[in-house]
Amino acid sequence: MTKKNSEIALVTGGAGFIGSNLVDKLIEENFKVVVIDNLSNGKKEYINPKAEFHKADIRELKSIKKYFRNVDYVFHLAAQPRIQPSIKDPLFSNDNNINGALNVLLAARDARVKKFIYSASSSAYGDQAKMPLKENMAIYPKNPYAAQKYFGEVYCRIFSELYGLKTICLRYFNVYGPRQKEEGAYSTVIAVFLRQKKKGRPMTIVGDGTKRRDFTYVSDVVGANILAAKSDLGKGEVINIGTGKNFSVNQVAEMIGGKKINIPDRPGESKETLADISLAKKLLGWKPKVNLSEGIQKILEYKE
Repeated sequence: MTKKNSEIALVTGGAGFIGSNLVDKLIEENFKVVVIDNLSNGKKEYINPKAEFHKADIRELKSIKKYFRNVDYVFHLAAQPRIQPSIKDPLFSNDNNINGALNVLLAARDARVKKFIYSASSSAYGDQAKMPLKENMAIYPKNPYAAQKYFGEVYCRIFSELYGLKTICLRYFNVYGPRQKEEGAYSTVIAVFLRQKKKGRPMTIVGDGTKRRDFTYVSDVVGANILAAKSDLGKGEVINIGTGKNFSVNQVAEMIGGKKINIPDRPGESKETLADISLAKKLLGWKPKVNLSEGIQKILEYKE
């Protein structure tokens, strides 16, 4: 993959948190970028003005196929994200995360794109007896979202084996950074805490605050996507994208500082995530560059 305008990257969900950050970096590297987003979670103002934007829904195969013509790389980030909304409405979540992913794979296959990079989720691991989490572990999804994102991985492998479409699956660990949602069901713990502190409210800690998460800064995730596209991989390989370090919710609250209150625990969430990133280092030459305290500071300093 060379840096020239003749190469085209299509990003589904390119108006969203991770997607818009990826679009910016691809354009910085001189790619022509096509964005597909229905704006249900993304924001139009996040879309780089140099990108070609189409308001379209991945659940509608016929309406999106035309945008894949002449595309070299597809980065599939569009999804109905987060755990709790999938528990509340698993059918709607399934339609986006499984049917939508299948549609994008079909469109990519038929357009004969060079490579398909799938945004998978570390939630597929569920609760495991040992840490860190390795890609060869038996997965144990604890909620519909986790199961749906895992099945997207299965589809990627099948499309590589049956149809020859090169695919790679990146299992993200708790991504945070600029443009993350601050409110609603799709907000992350760091975004929630920062918003609450900004408004002078106490930080709401779910349960006893001992759940541990491997938090990954968005620019590191973006870098992994681009390295995956540049790599020779493409057989549906699954690769963890995390930091190899984790922090409790209580520790995150301490880093941000301020008053805290505890609220009832939520169902379907894992007790701990911690990525083994040796495969990412070996296969992609990737390693995280931003630690948690630096990442939080970057968010505080960020201006659109």
